[in-house]
This record gives sequence, C-alpha cells and structure tokens, in this order.
Amino acid sequence: QVQLAESGGGLVQAGGSLRLSCAASGRTFTGGTMAWFRQAPLKEREFVAAISWTGSSTKYTDSVKGRFTISRDNAKNTVYLQMNSLKPEDTAVYYCAADGTMSVLFISQYDPSYWGQGTQVTVSS
Repeated sequence: QVQLAESGGGLVQAGGSLRLSCAASGRTFTGGTMAWFRQAPLKEREFVAAISWTGSSTKYTDSVKGRFTISRDNAKNTVYLQMNSLKPEDTAVYYCAADGTMSVLFISQYDPSYWGQGTQVTVSS
C-alpha cells in the first residue's frame, strides 16, 4: 500500500499564497502520476492538477491555470501544489492522489488508486 500525507493547508486572505505538500510512503512506486483534487462544501470532488513521473507533463483545471503550479521531488517522494492569487472559491479540502499506471489525462478523469486524508484550505474575502 501507498500512504499519502498532505500538509500546508490553512487560512489565507484572498490574493494570498499557500504551498501544499504531499509525502508518499509505504510501497512507493516509480513511474507514477500524482495529482491534487479538491472538494468544496456541498460540491462534488473536482480535479485540480496532475504531474507525470518526470514532471514533463502537467495538467490543470481551467479555473487554476496561471495561478497554481504542481511540481514533484521524486527523491523525497513528495508532490507540491503552489497556490498563488487565491480566491474565496478556492476554499475546499484538498486531496493528494497517486496512481502507478494512469497518465495525467486519465488521472484527471478517473479515480486514482491512492488518496490522502486531505488538508483544509480556507480563503477569506
């Protein structure tokens, strides 16, 4: 099993920044795609961003393009989500996810195999 642990959430004012981290442990795998999803109150979970193993391929949902950046450090088994110019509508629980075989396109459309517990991000207006 792969365990994923998110950190870095919190309360920030609109226009501010946060950086989320997700550390993988357990049966970590090479070649896997990692991603971030989020779920706001009373809304369905939505895809936010994904990154391939090498980092050469990334994908973002339209609402965060130009504001969020996903990156990874494979030596540390960690993926990051740098969030800038935050808006109140970015308020949600953010979940890290990983899959050993899905591409960034597939992980944005289908449920990955492994999930973290989530970290709360609250953006005040």
